[in-house]
Amino acid sequence: MIATQSLTKRYPRVTALDRLTVDITPGVTGLVGANGAGKSTLLKILLGLAPATEGGATVLGMDVSREGSAIRERVGYMPEHDCLPPDVSATEFVVHMARMSGLPAAAARERTADTLRHVGLYEERYRAMGGYSTGMKQRVKLAQALVHDPRLVLLDEPTNGLDPVGRDDMLGLIRRVHTDFGISVLVTSHLLGELERTCDHVVVVDGGRLLRSSATADFTQGTAWLAVEVTDTDDHPDGTAALRTALTDAGLGVESPGVGAPGSGHLLLVDAADPAVHDTVRDAVAGLGLGLVRMEQRRHRIAEVFSEGAPETAAPQDAAAPGAPAPRTTPAQRELAATRPQEGGPGDVA
Repeated sequence: MIATQSLTKRYPRVTALDRLTVDITPGVTGLVGANGAGKSTLLKILLGLAPATEGGATVLGMDVSREGSAIRERVGYMPEHDCLPPDVSATEFVVHMARMSGLPAAAARERTADTLRHVGLYEERYRAMGGYSTGMKQRVKLAQALVHDPRLVLLDEPTNGLDPVGRDDMLGLIRRVHTDFGISVLVTSHLLGELERTCDHVVVVDGGRLLRSSATADFTQGTAWLAVEVTDTDDHPDGTAALRTALTDAGLGVESPGVGAPGSGHLLLVDAADPAVHDTVRDAVAGLGLGLVRMEQRRHRIAEVFSEGAPETAAPQDAAAPGAPAPRTTPAQRELAATRPQEGGPGDVA
């Protein structure tokens, strides 16, 4: 669907894309990176709206530098920022965009009604968009990207400004764009949890460079660590400490999350390379008379790509004596810390 080769975009004071080479196949693909990572710049180049400084790219087999108009006829685009005329109804606007894409008047009206019904705006289609909520405006932008039945849609931060319920609804719509209509999707976001739940493939960029491109399942495969959480009891006011002692005495490798990490003080990470560890943990919890809150395999998260790719920062001057090494963290602590954005819901890459 999309291929770039050493794609570079330089502005006078910043390099937005730096020799980016990536292939994007049919399906739902997430493009993740912090704000300023080059995501929006890439979409503009793919649509033929901005020239590349170096390198090249093709969309649906067409060269972006020479066939921008043909690409935009076959590709839908949902911009990040609000760009809707406030005194026009959703029907008028989407019909206009359908006509701009080459549909005859009758077909444009029919496609508009179907598309607005699909995005959940059929009952509100004749209201002026100036009175729409943020969620409704995002749905209109999605509708105009779909109305001409493209083979591919590029969605730039489609959940921007939405509350958690609105984000879930939008992500469901995006997923159905592919499953119900067979349209491939490239969606950008800086919210890691969204892409894990929605996309088949994830492309991670940082500072305009490619960090990783692979199937979502490869990012979220299981690890060798078992996360265990227990309750306290009258006999064991600190159930976590009691369990840690019991598991250590049984010869298991046990670590705790870093200070401030999700579950800190209540969660144990147990080395579970041996399948028999599950039984050992269960027996230890039962023997102490503790309540088992959860025992689950820890999974990798997309956030780890950023943790691995980011340089280590020096410790503050007042945190250690001069010349002393920076505090070290264990692999399990680094792994758990990397999951922080997902523990309480989708989080920002920062």
